[in-house]
Amino acid sequence: MSEKLVIVESPAKAKTISKLLGRSYQVKASNGHVVDLPRSQLAVDINNGFKPKYITIRGRGKIIKELKDSVKKVKQVYLATDPDREGEAISWHLAQTLDLNPDASCRIEFHEITKKAIEAAIKNPRPIDLNRVNAQQARRVLDRLFGYKLSPLLWAKVRRGLSAGRVQSVALRLICQREAEIESFQQEEYWTITGDFYPVAREEDLFSAQLIKVNGEKVKIPDQATATALKGQIEKVAFRITDVKKRERKRYPAAPFTTSTLQQEASRKLGFSARKTMSLAQQLYEGLEIGGEGSVGLITYIRTDAVRVAAEAQEECRKIIRARFGPEYLPAKPPVYKTKATAAQEAHEALRPTMVGRLPEEVKPFLSRDQFRLYQLIWNRFVASQMEAAVLDVMTVELEGGPFLFRANGSKIKAPGFLILYREDRDDQDEEEAAYLPDLRVGADLIIKTVRLEQHFTQPPARYSEAMLVKTLEEKGIGRPSTYATIIDTIRKRNYVVLEDKRFKPTELGLVVDRLLKENFPRVIDPDFTARMEEKLDQVEEGVVDWVETVRDFYEPFSTELKKAEESVERVHLTDEISDVQCELCGRMMVYKYSRYGRFLACPGYPECKNVKSIQKETGVTCPQCKKGVIVERRSKKGRKFYGCDQYHACEFTSWYPPAKEPCPECGSFCVIKYNKTKGEYLACTREGCSYQQPVKKGEPEGGTTGV
Repeated sequence: MSEKLVIVESPAKAKTISKLLGRSYQVKASNGHVVDLPRSQLAVDINNGFKPKYITIRGRGKIIKELKDSVKKVKQVYLATDPDREGEAISWHLAQTLDLNPDASCRIEFHEITKKAIEAAIKNPRPIDLNRVNAQQARRVLDRLFGYKLSPLLWAKVRRGLSAGRVQSVALRLICQREAEIESFQQEEYWTITGDFYPVAREEDLFSAQLIKVNGEKVKIPDQATATALKGQIEKVAFRITDVKKRERKRYPAAPFTTSTLQQEASRKLGFSARKTMSLAQQLYEGLEIGGEGSVGLITYIRTDAVRVAAEAQEECRKIIRARFGPEYLPAKPPVYKTKATAAQEAHEALRPTMVGRLPEEVKPFLSRDQFRLYQLIWNRFVASQMEAAVLDVMTVELEGGPFLFRANGSKIKAPGFLILYREDRDDQDEEEAAYLPDLRVGADLIIKTVRLEQHFTQPPARYSEAMLVKTLEEKGIGRPSTYATIIDTIRKRNYVVLEDKRFKPTELGLVVDRLLKENFPRVIDPDFTARMEEKLDQVEEGVVDWVETVRDFYEPFSTELKKAEESVERVHLTDEISDVQCELCGRMMVYKYSRYGRFLACPGYPECKNVKSIQKETGVTCPQCKKGVIVERRSKKGRKFYGCDQYHACEFTSWYPPAKEPCPECGSFCVIKYNKTKGEYLACTREGCSYQQPVKKGEPEGGTTGV
């Protein structure tokens, strides 16, 4: 009989740990929280120190009975829930439910599911950390008070079924603020002038430079007339190189992943939502069947704000780098990355592989496609973070002629360093390094081959992509990265925002809710206030601040604002936007409605007329299968964009790629538009055996017109 019992949250985690500990240990799963606040009531005693009222979660009774029976049969119980506030709270509730002494050394903590880490944790048990528990309890109570007090106001004044959340409403505020900035943006025209030059008698050394100054002043070209006049003057002037600067620049690798940066990079590189990333990462952390090894935890704990790396992991990684890439890719000392984590989080590590020697290609046969892609991303990022910096040769050349100063910049990779393995993506910087310049010397006379004028317009700030929103929330200190997936899901499910071209756009409903909250609760939906509240919760965890006082400081002014709003806010009447599409069943003009998958058309005669239809974006391309229908943009049940014939069900043609306007010039077959980071957008023939591919030129139309 096992003498020791280890309790974790999930069955997958229990299976992995059981294999590592052997027969002397019994490992059981609680399936997450066993108690929680009931959904049917506020369950917070405001007049009694905000005491929460917990009840057993429905369906957990059988699990609790099994755990109680197991506790009676062993001499020692270890609570091995996750190493964070939520995990600490689960351990505390388990201790109370199972009649364990929380002051006894029953709590163990590890950041990776490996034999070494778990055995070390068992040798160092500790009492349950009540400061951590109180921090989690404060967050839970704050969120319950905010949501359960404010949501009924939205039901009464706007529409039933709406919700407000302490962090969710701030995320909506950011999206609506960005939309207001876009709408108020005043576009301005400007022009640039680029010259193509080459040294006398060396036409093969052609290079491009941009006009930056005229008469010593920074150039500003507001219109075509000014640009044309300058071009005429430039073409009459003789140019000479006046300055050449060459230098080396080091480019350092990004730090290993945190929860937030993993969500951002998985969104950019893999197209994963925050929820999908966290779900896959949880599977990799808890353990998967890897051949003869059995269930193996592949990555460290996924909820972390830290970038610290254990010395043993760094040493193992350095051996892999030396063996796979060579000593020139290995820095003299292991790099140290600075963390923004609070004192309460300093024990955490970055998110990394548990064993770097477990190469992505070796585990690939045992993982699903998406599990493998995420593991490979984590492995590449971590190994790259321990590699030598890339070295770039950078060159800047200035050339003058009369009053005109042109400048050319170029660079080339001298030593690739970490770039041989991994390059971080950015939302605001997708351009490659500028091409290196030819060998140019001060005093060389130049010949102008061409002077090119290009029109530009200033652009409004971009709407938030999921990666951008996650990054902004983290930078502003709003919420915790582990909650971002739920926050984003909620504002989409409530139809406060929709995704258009993978960017968040507020709906009319979202704008109405945001305006109501902004006008009546400006303090609690202010990003800075929410960030300060996160700092307070960190201080509760550190034992510096009392959790009840923290909740009271929030609730008392909030309840005053709420009472005032209940009396003063008038009912908002949302009007449905009328389309130009007539209902074919009753003749009424259909209106736009929203679902979790975006907008759709519905007859305003509901319930007499229940006609609904999807909004289809026509591409103007004839279906290659039936030759009768037109290909339209559709959405799958999971919200993914695809293309199909508008004659469905009669024709079932579908494609994940947008159709090209023209057929393949080589075989006449159907072409689609594909994309990758190396080629960019390119046309590709779909006929098996035809290898036609052609880059899409900038400015070429890709889609069709919008219709129904």
